Amino acid sequence: MAHKITSECIACGACKPECPVDCISEGDIYSIDENACIDCGSCAAVCPTGAAQPE
Repeated sequence: MAHKITSECIACGACKPECPVDCISEGDIYSIDENACIDCGSCAAVCPTGAAQPE
């Protein structure tokens, strides 16, 4: 199961460099490619708002 990024995202960029498979895309609200996500939780561990969550 993949992680997702909720509307709580503030686009701070903390999650993107932590992703080992580079499946996070920048934007007003960042997004995760659910087909590439390996559900490691690295993004959730660094997210200051809790926007990165398991789906």
